[in-house]
Amino acid sequence: MVTTRGDGMRQRKAKASAATNPEPAQVEEVDTSEAEEIEREREEAESERLRRKNRSPKQKLEEEDEEYTPWIDILRVISFLIFASCALSYLISSGETFTWGMKHPPKYLKADWWKAKLRGPIYLTPAELATYDGTDETKPLYLAINGTIFDVSSNRRTYGPDGSYRYFTGVDAARSYVTGCFAEDRTADMRGVEEMYLPLDDPEVDSHWSPAELAALKEKERADALKRVHEGLLHWVNFFENNPKYPKVGYLKRPKNWLDSEPRRTLCKSAARGRTKRIIPSA
Repeated sequence: MVTTRGDGMRQRKAKASAATNPEPAQVEEVDTSEAEEIEREREEAESERLRRKNRSPKQKLEEEDEEYTPWIDILRVISFLIFASCALSYLISSGETFTWGMKHPPKYLKADWWKAKLRGPIYLTPAELATYDGTDETKPLYLAINGTIFDVSSNRRTYGPDGSYRYFTGVDAARSYVTGCFAEDRTADMRGVEEMYLPLDDPEVDSHWSPAELAALKEKERADALKRVHEGLLHWVNFFENNPKYPKVGYLKRPKNWLDSEPRRTLCKSAARGRTKRIIPSA
């Protein structure tokens, strides 16, 4: 067989290529193996997708139950509770704190309030009631009116030691509610309060009535004055009775005839200033 020059060159190129790539068959085998592996994984994925797609409701529930872990839900609940606690603290404290660090928390967050609900009404002497005037911050704020004790702790800014109505706490100051003399009339002694509604006696003016007419007029005036005192005090009693912010907690305990040992008070200057002379009847 005659070998041409071109064939020789091709043989030499083939030998050179063989020297550079000594194992071409092996490389081709590796590439084929990788392609088969990729194809197998694709087929398995497709098979799994079809299997999950064609699951029955029961199979879905069983598989989801096996895959379920409670920790994510637990973290969600904890996160929600922390957020809700901060928001509630901010709301209840009127912006004071997010962490319940309130100086004066609401009454329903205090153990004493719940104890009072469970034990029923309390009975305090005037001396005992005086210790609930706000000077001891560990105690609630109590005031009494007409013998009934109310808890005004929810409005410490007004009824506390620095409040404008501090005169009412720690005492039954029923008289001052009618006379308006907060500092002077911190007592439940109502004797003589009706005088603030009685006209002043004046001989010149009073001479326009006969003695009998004047006596009858004075009797009527006193009855009307006593009625006004009663209505004035009743207004404030109803105010506390019907106010959900100030729950009734008990009653003041006094000796039966305690007024007998009390000196009779004169009408305070502010209340006495409103008295005028009788009006002369028109002819």
